[in-house]
Order: sequence, then C-alpha cells, then structure tokens
Amino acid sequence: MNLAPDFRPTAYWADDVPYPAGTAGAWPASVDVLIVGSGYTGLSAARETALAGRSTLVLDQGPIGAGCSSRNGGQVAFSFKPDLDALAERHGAEVAHALYTEGFAAIAELKALAALPGVDIDWRDVGLFYGAHTARHFEALKRAVDAQPAGFEVPIRIVERAALAAETGSTRYHGGFVYPEDAAVHPLRLLVALYERAVRAGASVQGGCAVLGLERDAAGFRVQTARGLVRARQVLLATNGYTGPLSPWHRRRVIPIGSYIIATEALDPALVARLMPHGRNLGDTRRVVMYARPSPDGRRILFGGRASAGETDATRCIPRLVAMLAEIFPELARVRVSRAWMGFVAYTFDTLPHLGEDGGLYYCMGYCGQGVPTATYYGRRVGLKMVGSPGGATALDGLTFEARPYYHGRPWFLPPAILTYRLRDALGW
Repeated sequence: MNLAPDFRPTAYWADDVPYPAGTAGAWPASVDVLIVGSGYTGLSAARETALAGRSTLVLDQGPIGAGCSSRNGGQVAFSFKPDLDALAERHGAEVAHALYTEGFAAIAELKALAALPGVDIDWRDVGLFYGAHTARHFEALKRAVDAQPAGFEVPIRIVERAALAAETGSTRYHGGFVYPEDAAVHPLRLLVALYERAVRAGASVQGGCAVLGLERDAAGFRVQTARGLVRARQVLLATNGYTGPLSPWHRRRVIPIGSYIIATEALDPALVARLMPHGRNLGDTRRVVMYARPSPDGRRILFGGRASAGETDATRCIPRLVAMLAEIFPELARVRVSRAWMGFVAYTFDTLPHLGEDGGLYYCMGYCGQGVPTATYYGRRVGLKMVGSPGGATALDGLTFEARPYYHGRPWFLPPAILTYRLRDALGW
C-alpha cells in the first residue's frame, strides 16, 4: 500500500474546515420537533421548523454532519436515476414530469443558496466529462442525446475519440460527453452553511448523542437518548445510509452502500491540469460506479467509487481504488495516497428518494448517491411539511416506499451484484 508521509484515514474536506461544535444550552425535557441525523436533510428540515416557531432539537450519534454529508465527492448533477419513460410507466406521466421538474429545481435551489451573502460552499461551475467505457457505450450515449425528453433538454457536447485530449488526459475512453451545467461544491462547507442557517433560525444541534429508542404516547413520542429522555411532538428520521435498528420499518427500505474516496498526494499542478482539463468532474459508463475531480487547490485528484460491498475500513480499499484510478490515468499507477475515507449512501429498491409521515413520525431518505442537491431540497420540503406549510408538497408524496422479502437492513445481495458488474465491465458489456 503506497501511502504518503502525511497520510491520514480522514476526509480530505476536513483538512481546512472544522466540523461544527454543536449548540450550548440546557438539555430540554420536551421539544416540538426532534430530528435524528445532522446531515443535509436534518439541518435543512430543522431550519424550516425553527423558523416556524417550533422548538427543534437535532441529534446525531457521532460528530455533527460526519456521515456522508461531509464525506461525499461534492458533485452536483441531475438527481434521478430512472429515466422519464420509466417513471411515467411506473407512476404516470404527470408524476414523472413533476419528479423531473423537482430534480432540476433541487440544483437551482442549491445554486441560489451558494449565491447568498455570507454563504461559502465553494460552488464551482465546472461541468462533467462522462467517458464511454466501450465503443458500444459511446454509440448508445450519442443516441441518448437525440432522445432527451421534451421540456427537459440540457446542454450536452459530444466529444469524439479524436478530440478527447481537450477534455481528459485519459486515453481509456472511446469518446464521451461534456455536461457543462454540472457543478461541484465543498461538502463540508455546505454542511457548515446548513448548520449555521439552522442554528440562526433557533434550532439546537447536538452531536455525540445517539437516539436509542422511540415510543409513541398520547402527546407524540418518548425519545430515549444517550443523554436521557426527551418528549417530542414530532420526530423526523433523517438518517439515510445510517438508518439502523431504531426503526426496522425504514431500515428494510434503504440499502446502505459504502462509497470510498482517496485523495492523492500533492502533485504537480500542471499534471493535474493535463489529466483533468477545465477542472471538470469525471465519470464514466462502467456499472461499478467511479467518480473523480481535482481538489479545490488543483494539486490533488480525489477519486471515489464502489470499491467494496461492505468494508468499513477505508484504508483496506486503497489498493483497489488506486488500481481503478490507474485504469483511467496510467501515470498515477504508483501515486501515493494522502487521505482515504468512506461513507454510506442509501439506495432504495425503486432508485428514488422517499419522504412521508406516519402519525407524527416523518422520514426523508434514499438519495441513491445524488444527495448533494436532493437531500438539501427534500430536507427543506419535509421540514415545511412538518409545520403544515403547502410548500412541503412534493412529487414524491404518496409513492410506495418498497421493501423486499428477507431484507432487514443487511444487504446480503450486494457482493454477488458487484461481482457481476465488475465482470460485465471487464467484458465491455
């Protein structure tokens, strides 16, 4: 394992931004709203409930925002995996169009947040280069450009193989696309901005305090925590990939999948600029997901992907991630790694996020790897929903949150699925 002298098994994003310390004050005996999870979802919801005058307490078992909200790659892109036709077949054309509209609105809302005075999330309009892993994939991508759904067209520039050098230093691809409207943010700066907005609105946010049990009573919920009992009229589960045994019903409906990221050692900025011209995000058509971007200072490459089905020690995945990176950029085959970390994203069985409510118990989760825009967007909506605002209505309302037989929160089916995807990628299928 080729580690840099300054290697740490921590997220690169925490190098220059500290995690929020949490709010001070007496431990409340009761609150109007208790939110489990202090990531993008929970903090976005907390601001809305606090602005509406509801006493709001956000709890997290670990440091504030230390789940995937501060551990992702920071890519901002369209949010939904099913295409419009698939959504229309499942839910009807009206719901499908409403979902697509919200997917684009989530990006616009995040960009508007980035433009507010005093908000620094390091928004970058860098775009995405999306490489075709095989010639067959490239032809399929070109057909997809001509088949964009009416009313939801986005700018896409086709890059033929002969012109790849202007977009990427990799010779691995058979062509690709540039999506100029994709963007990037600093994930931890976004987390801090949402935390500060929630606290200014009046929310209390505490880390290092696990929620151990929920019990309904006539007034709402008795919430047992590591610091003692709190009564709450409403509870929001904003746990996404960290949804555990607190609510077995929700745990059966989200699939935690590890997302692993490395940061290279400091490189010559000229090399980074040659490998990743224009500072774009990078992705490709392989089924085993990978993604990359230059670090904000242009001196490192941040590379992530689904390197393992269930490993929780990110350092064990470094050799595989370096090998995946070297497939794209052979010059980096011997690169040393300065940071390695992981976080759990949450997939759902229909690859859509879900939110809803059952007798005062709310939930919002399942972003399927696109939580940067969607968690902030739907977190805000579920907060509005909790205070009875019509602004809380979404196209997700009323959609069935599916489970599967024999699934209880431990995704036993992931290892064979990932093995199959790796085989298909190797064969170019």
